[in-house]
Amino acid sequence: MALAGEAAAQIAILQIQVVEGEGAVYAPGARASRPLTVEVTDETGKPVEGAAVSFHLPDDGPGGTFANGLRTDITFTDARGRATLRTLALNRIPGRFQVRIVASKEQARAGIVSFQYVAEPKGGPGAPAAAAGSSHRGRWIAILAAAGAGAAAGILASRSGSQTPAATIASGTSSVPPPVLTIGAPTITVGKP
Repeated sequence: MALAGEAAAQIAILQIQVVEGEGAVYAPGARASRPLTVEVTDETGKPVEGAAVSFHLPDDGPGGTFANGLRTDITFTDARGRATLRTLALNRIPGRFQVRIVASKEQARAGIVSFQYVAEPKGGPGAPAAAAGSSHRGRWIAILAAAGAGAAAGILASRSGSQTPAATIASGTSSVPPPVLTIGAPTITVGKP
């Protein structure tokens, strides 16, 4: 009879859900404390205390490491069935990454995936090089646009039989205004899947 009572007390099904931190966006290289909290319940919705919860980060790409320096960390649920990821050191690779979360107690297991994000760097070490590249690209666009305008003026001048407009554009004394180019700021949208 004691065996039947023990079997009835055993947890058959676990449920896990993220209650804090889903879709969080972190600065590159940031150190986040308490970034992610999950809640583990049984099949009736009752919180499960003492369940082992493991958090797994990707081996490459956006992500980081835990306080232990590894990409896997284990904690246990409290009396409310909650487990919190304590510390996360983000790397500097921008983009979305997933944290695989697995809860287990006795023979029951449950898993879930949480999506997190490392933001694009703002004015970081890579930013000046990117800005310089954009600056050179903008110059080439302006040079090509000016060359195209000169070629178009030459074609128009040759059709009308006069060489004056092409000569004045080439010498820079034209009254034709140079083309105006405007390049807007890039837009980045990060959303939940």
